[in-house]
Amino acid sequence: MRIAVDVGGTFTDVIVLDEKTITLQLEKVETTPQDPATGVLQSFAKANAKLRDIDYFVHGTTLGLNALLTRTGARVAIVTTKGFRDIYELGRTARDPMYDFKYRKPKTLVPRYLAFEVTERSDFQGNVLTPFAPTEAAAVARQIRALRIEAVAVCFLHSYANPAHELAMEEVLHQECPEILVTLSHRLSREYREYERTSTAVMDAYIKPVVRSYLATLDGELRRRGFTGHFLLTRSGGGAMTVASATAQPVHTVLSGPAGGVIGARFLSQLLGCANLVTLDMGGTSLDASLVVDGQITIEHEASFEGLPISIPTIDIKTIGAGGGSIGWIDDGGHLQVGPQSAGAVPGPACYGKGGQQPTFTDAALIVGYLDPQNFLGGEIQLDVALARQAIQQELVQRLRLSLPQTAAGILRINEAKITGALREISVERGFHPQDFALLAFGGGGGFVASGVARELGVPTVIVPPGPANFSAFGMLMVNVVHDFAQTHVTELDNVDMSVISRIYASLIEHGQEALKRDGFQAKDQTFLCSAELRYQGQEHTVNIPIGQRNLTASDIQRIAGDFNAAHLTQYGHHMSDPVEIVTLRVSAVGLLPQPVLPTIAASTSSVQRARKGNRPVYQLALDTAVDYTVYERSRLLGGDQIDGPAIIEEPSSTTVLHGGDSLTVGRYGELVIEIGK
Repeated sequence: MRIAVDVGGTFTDVIVLDEKTITLQLEKVETTPQDPATGVLQSFAKANAKLRDIDYFVHGTTLGLNALLTRTGARVAIVTTKGFRDIYELGRTARDPMYDFKYRKPKTLVPRYLAFEVTERSDFQGNVLTPFAPTEAAAVARQIRALRIEAVAVCFLHSYANPAHELAMEEVLHQECPEILVTLSHRLSREYREYERTSTAVMDAYIKPVVRSYLATLDGELRRRGFTGHFLLTRSGGGAMTVASATAQPVHTVLSGPAGGVIGARFLSQLLGCANLVTLDMGGTSLDASLVVDGQITIEHEASFEGLPISIPTIDIKTIGAGGGSIGWIDDGGHLQVGPQSAGAVPGPACYGKGGQQPTFTDAALIVGYLDPQNFLGGEIQLDVALARQAIQQELVQRLRLSLPQTAAGILRINEAKITGALREISVERGFHPQDFALLAFGGGGGFVASGVARELGVPTVIVPPGPANFSAFGMLMVNVVHDFAQTHVTELDNVDMSVISRIYASLIEHGQEALKRDGFQAKDQTFLCSAELRYQGQEHTVNIPIGQRNLTASDIQRIAGDFNAAHLTQYGHHMSDPVEIVTLRVSAVGLLPQPVLPTIAASTSSVQRARKGNRPVYQLALDTAVDYTVYERSRLLGGDQIDGPAIIEEPSSTTVLHGGDSLTVGRYGELVIEIGK
């Protein structure tokens, strides 16, 4: 058996795949923000999972992310090259809000007085210019110990080319203060740009104690209860990592939560033969959007977190505050707005009856008629229509001078507009036409908005997978174990020595083989994906190009240049005849896990009326009146069933809405394929 648990801002999702009977079990429990391990264990209990029967447990956690968001991580010190103490404090002069005169640089995670210098220096080729000073390093370590530091980030100049001095500093720290956790920048990133490497090392050190404690507690409790299988965590860049790897490099888990949904989208893309997907993951707190292009996930190697750079592979995901708990409010101009503030798990939307008093997207969906108050989470939670009505009435209706249904529908419409903008940003603004994609909608709220968003964006087809509210956990079942390695090597492509490039790739692959061997993978279960970051001479930013092989010859130069020009044209709308440079060589080392088989559903031999539950009036803003929507129970739908909108498809943890003109067909795996009407 396999089990995956995804801890979200509002709910913790669990999915169990029994590979003997080929059946899926989906469950939800409320997230326990103060003690996330308890929520995970409760999800095991609710799924009635027998720990001794589980081969793989895959976990997506937001613990590191939450520590960064709330600034509740460790007390961290920085150790760097003498003369470069202020690298982290100064950062870069570039800024995203270019014309915002109120802009302030983001507050760093480490104050300047906790940045220390040690005499040492290497050049960009790794040649030692100034030897490492162990006596001075020992004095710095004693200062750090006296300041009650919990973790240290070590980042020496050009350590990506020669890490010897960082390793020597680690040894000194272990001798002088063995209780302090240490992060070395070269283990996370073998790339130039000292500020970005320092920032990444600081983030890793900042969350290392809390993540290490959490994983040790959870793993220990599971083992105590009889779990003997593999415990894996999803990575920000896709794939999974072992508990040992996550404990050593927790920064790779910072954006692991949304990664599961995109991994699942890639799997579904290949399973259904739908190469291009726009993903829409709408949870209780936020909405995540991403792309699957030609069956592949888009990976970025330069990301930022609240303005602080993070130099690790991450799935290209756009996140906005547009979840089911997003709060409706009125701005200074008297206009209705939605989010990014959220009611979260506590107190939640007003209709939950847990003390929430502010109107949310979920309250609005209940008022317009999308939700059955008696059938939320399969009847586990009874929604209070009166509380939802009261929240919208008191906070919004009186000030907007609109009717209650108009205001509720306005909340839904504004949220859809925000979502459409986010999807346009990751598709149209990246050079892709939405017409060439299908929209994969999941999360508890994805089915609410998918039809309207697709219509506005120009996407012709919507796909709602089985168990959409648990789909991120579903994606975690499909992971392989991944390690990423990179080496900066700036050289002009036309004059490159391919034997040097091949040697660098061979070295990176050797590191990958060692890492996968430690994880227990035999050679037959290992594969290696080579790529390179290229740019036109004089450019700052790069484009990642798959290389396809590790042993390159001069005859490959023209092919690589052509691939780069084509990718640059797609991404930026033009290409040039300027010389092309290689900047960084990359290898993804993949440990292949057995891929599970998904259950199919029976084919329909009778009328779809078997799934019909009745009708429900749904308020339409354009008509300013209610329209009858036919309601169906998803569990009774069979392969090949067809439904025309307006209709509502209900299941315990999600609701899918079809508007007039939409038509739905049920696929062989139970997926809902909706053709959007004009």
